[in-house]
Amino acid sequence: MMNRFALDDPRFPAAFLAIASAGILAAALFFQFVLGYQPCVLCLWQRVPYGAVIAFSIATLLFRQWKGLGDALLVASGFALLAGAGIAAYHVGVEQHWWAGTSACGSTGHAPQTLEELRAQVLAAPVTRCDDIAWSLFGVSMAGYNVLISLALSAFAFLAARSAYIRTTATRTFA
Repeated sequence: MMNRFALDDPRFPAAFLAIASAGILAAALFFQFVLGYQPCVLCLWQRVPYGAVIAFSIATLLFRQWKGLGDALLVASGFALLAGAGIAAYHVGVEQHWWAGTSACGSTGHAPQTLEELRAQVLAAPVTRCDDIAWSLFGVSMAGYNVLISLALSAFAFLAARSAYIRTTATRTFA
């Protein structure tokens, strides 16, 4: 069981979030470049929050002497991961055909009227459609797993920030 006091110092949660985010990005790149699964636009958007969390975590580790900055960056990481879960949930909805994707998702708009319009539409079309499920395990797509992972990491970030806040207020009260 993880020591509760490990959450009192924002460096441990920041390092954990950075390693987890880097691992998730590495897995996405492995699927893309080694296994050949091309990402759609929403897949690429889902990577951005993990990059932000890595940046927030590095800042927490580098500027640990600034009191409160690490705690604030844990909260920012929690919100970034929550946004990532939202993007992933939207992507799941597109994959399940609950709603249409963005115009960048390869949705078919109006039919081209001229050869030039057709050429422009073909050149502008993304390689991978957002509503195609490229990979799934137990009926859950990568976007579905990303929802779960993002929510779990977001909860961890908020829990760590809350623990740090309680530590700070207890220190002020009893000091």
